[in-house]
Amino acid sequence: MIELAPSILAADFSRLADQVRAASEGGATVIHVDIMDGHFVPNLTVGPPVVKSLRRATKLPLDCHLMIEDPDQYIPAFAEAGADWMSVHQEADRHLDRTLHLIKSHNCLAGVVINPATPVETLTEVLDIVDYVLVMSVNPGFGAQEFIPNAVNKIRRLAQLRAQRGLSFRIEVDGGIAQDTVAEVVRAGAEILVAGNAVFGHGDPKTNAQLLLKAATEAALQRV
Repeated sequence: MIELAPSILAADFSRLADQVRAASEGGATVIHVDIMDGHFVPNLTVGPPVVKSLRRATKLPLDCHLMIEDPDQYIPAFAEAGADWMSVHQEADRHLDRTLHLIKSHNCLAGVVINPATPVETLTEVLDIVDYVLVMSVNPGFGAQEFIPNAVNKIRRLAQLRAQRGLSFRIEVDGGIAQDTVAEVVRAGAEILVAGNAVFGHGDPKTNAQLLLKAATEAALQRV
């Protein structure tokens, strides 16, 4: 199943509830929330209070992408605020196994994220723990960046590993996902598509979401 997860990083925060509602009317089934601390990545975004407000605005799962140092310190607060999914970066977490179990202990789906320069093989010891793997197809920290093509190979490799090991984690991709890139990542094996600028950057979020999902669904039929 292909799912669209609009990233609120690109939304108009003065009309956040309305924008999320429009995207969900266009077929979005997950809302992606980019959490940045200004240390692990060079930007600051939102914290648990915004997640709590967003929880009141939508019934869709909130996918909190923790681009932060020491995620263990904040996982309980995000869970209490209403996060449904939480993902942490392999590069930021010295005790990844423990952190993933901590997320699960708060009744959230647990994901792991890899940056563009991080090999898929660094995840081999946690693939049987995670509910999803998020492949960054841009360097994290800012929206509206250009898609990095090697992400397609990493998605394909993850799909191969999953099949070889009989695992069930899902594959998510984030960064530069738009009409000209969505088909390629879906054909490689991506199932959860994070899109910010392509949904909220211009025009109507509902229509934008519909068009992206249409392209993704058609590409899924072309998988070998």
